[in-house]
Amino acid sequence: MHLSRRASWFLLAFGGWSWFIWITFVRNLWKDSSGLAFEDGDPTGYFWVHLTLAVTSFLLGTTIGWLGLRGVRAGRRAGGASAEAGAEEGTQADAGADAGGDVREAAAGAGR
Repeated sequence: MHLSRRASWFLLAFGGWSWFIWITFVRNLWKDSSGLAFEDGDPTGYFWVHLTLAVTSFLLGTTIGWLGLRGVRAGRRAGGASAEAGAEEGTQADAGADAGGDVREAAAGAGR
């Protein structure tokens, strides 16, 4: 599977955003003093449901961010490899022209 550079960066940013948002949410949930999350010091159903949602979303965000990071890294490796391949092709074409003939002409003549 191939991800575009733009999609890879979006997924990576989404993963980072998920870390920020869900860690902040759980921290605020833990410190809740409104009585929704804790009743007489004991966690309520509200607490457990929202903690489960936060952990699930955090794990999904981490996975999505990891996929984005892999896409960004693969794009950088492919970008470097294609630039090196292009430089090698240019060098080979120059060497063929220096040897007294155009590489394209030689290839065309060989096919006749």
